[in-house]
Amino acid sequence: MVVGTSGVTASDVLAVARGGARVELSAQAVAALAAAREIVDALAAKPEPVYGVSTGFGALATRHISQELRAQLQRNIVRSHAAGMGPRVEREVVRALMFLRLKTVCSGHTGVRPEVAQTMADVLNAGITPVVHEYGSLGCSGDLAPLSHCALTLMGEGDAEGPDGTVRPAGELLAEHGIQPVELREKEGLALLNGTDGMLGMLVMALADLDTLYKSADITAALSLEALLGTDKVLAPELHAIRPHPGQGASAANMLAVLQGSQLTGHHQDDAPRVQDAYSVRCAPQVAGAGRDTMAHARLVAERELASAVDNPVVLPDGRVESNGNFHGAPVAYVLDFLAIAAADLGSIAERRTDRLLDKNRSHGLPPFLADDAGVDSGLMIAQYTQAALVSEMKRLAVPASADSIPSSAMQEDHVSMGWSAARKLRTAVGNLTRIIAVELYAATRAIELREGLTPAPASRAVIEAVRAAGVQGPGPDRFLAPDLAAADAFVRGGHLVTAAESVTGPLQ
Repeated sequence: MVVGTSGVTASDVLAVARGGARVELSAQAVAALAAAREIVDALAAKPEPVYGVSTGFGALATRHISQELRAQLQRNIVRSHAAGMGPRVEREVVRALMFLRLKTVCSGHTGVRPEVAQTMADVLNAGITPVVHEYGSLGCSGDLAPLSHCALTLMGEGDAEGPDGTVRPAGELLAEHGIQPVELREKEGLALLNGTDGMLGMLVMALADLDTLYKSADITAALSLEALLGTDKVLAPELHAIRPHPGQGASAANMLAVLQGSQLTGHHQDDAPRVQDAYSVRCAPQVAGAGRDTMAHARLVAERELASAVDNPVVLPDGRVESNGNFHGAPVAYVLDFLAIAAADLGSIAERRTDRLLDKNRSHGLPPFLADDAGVDSGLMIAQYTQAALVSEMKRLAVPASADSIPSSAMQEDHVSMGWSAARKLRTAVGNLTRIIAVELYAATRAIELREGLTPAPASRAVIEAVRAAGVQGPGPDRFLAPDLAAADAFVRGGHLVTAAESVTGPLQ
């Protein structure tokens, strides 16, 4: 993965964070780094104070720092800001964080020397992952504490995880891989800490995960509609064309593709046909579609941020080094929260369909709780409890972090974005949504198999065959349910649900 001066793409981030891709600096980036460093060195030699170069930081920015203390100043900001607490952050998040900081450094707007950027790439390529903690970022000035723990590793201090997964002193790991710790100079400590890289990395990964989950939700919604003998007429393209939200049309088209050839849709268990299906079935494309459109907006914000150079102060092409507020995480924080809201609603409507499948009064002929011998067997009763508990937590996670702010740095940083917190709760929400969809998949496939004498759609049959091959058992007497649910979760999480459906439908939108 070659890092230049003009930013990176979402696929680049995923390749490095999750795929372990190697990182190289382009010749253009090295030249830009050197040119910006010349400007910083020239300013450092002047008697006039320049923020981040020859002053303290934050509320201490009024103190002019003499030349003999500046290297110590840069070391001290890293050490003092590496103040995170709580559980360790996942390896993929830390790798995204480091890669995105390197992206900004390579823009030529930070004043960092080329050798510092090369060390950042070397640490990534060696598979060394700094220990970063859950708490410590307020989303202003960027993700300070998380980035500080990464910078500490570059200095050969603190703890890091080696490629074998063992946490050890960072200095030992650098030495084993032939990496020389960096000796920070003017502005470099500050430049390594001042960005939205953690929250942006988590946004990029959440969007990738949600892209799969929204397709998965369209598939499970179609399976539930089929199991409930619902009508697919509400999915007709002409109905969605007159309310032209792109996401809604895509979700309806996906559901219709999955249901193509089904003998279950439109049937009824008695002579009183339903005029309309329940909202959770009939309005599935509207809810999932709104979430898809939210994702489209979030993706636009991510693309802009991926093309940004976020630092304070920044080195401008005309030689000025100017303070700014571009590190504020509001643009990223808002969409992180928005995605959590959309994910909560998607989980909620999926749970309502599951509950309908289990209720003999609303399931149109299915046994209570899809049990083998209701009364002796409880069927999927408590699977729905688990799903409901996940939905309830999703609603709590939908409360926006970005609506909060807490003053810091002696009121110098008096309004913060809380974007890191928004990103952390979105990661939890994405995991919960996966489990919720897995429970609907488990219930819907069992319900379809209980509809004897009616043939499901070819795509539905492909999903059922694949999920059974993955170890998720079908109808029968009560058994230890947790392993089945775990297998269904892994099936959805790994993208296998989408793969199975697309083996019949072709690529879904």
